[in-house]
Amino acid sequence: MTARNRLQELTPAAVHEALEANRILLVDVREPNEYAAQRIPGAVLMPLSTFDPSVLPSPDVRDVVFHCKAGSRSAKAVEKCLARGVAHTTHLAGGIDAWKAARLPTIPPSSSFVSGLFGRR
Repeated sequence: MTARNRLQELTPAAVHEALEANRILLVDVREPNEYAAQRIPGAVLMPLSTFDPSVLPSPDVRDVVFHCKAGSRSAKAVEKCLARGVAHTTHLAGGIDAWKAARLPTIPPSSSFVSGLFGRR
C-alpha cells in the first residue's frame, strides 16, 4: 500500500476541534521563515527539509497531524514516516491556506518585528 493510499485527511474544523481538546500534536512542516510569517496556534515546527520521523511520539502515545501551506509537503511527511515505519498518516487537507479560508485563528508575525521592519511613527 502506498503512502497516498494510507494518507488520511482532516478538515480544518476537525483539526481545530482536536487541537482545542488537546487530542493531537499538530506538526508544521513548512520552513522557519513561513512559520515566523504566520502559524496555527499550538503547532510545532519540524521543517520537511530536516524532518526526522524518529523524534515524533509513538502513535500509541500521541496522534500527530501534519500541515504545510497547501498539503503537498505534509503528504511527503507522511511518506517519510511510513518509510521509517512510523505510523503517522494524517494531515490537514489544504494546509494553512484551507485553515485561513475557514477563518480559523492564526498567529501573525510579532507586531514588534513588523514595526521594526517598517518603523512605527
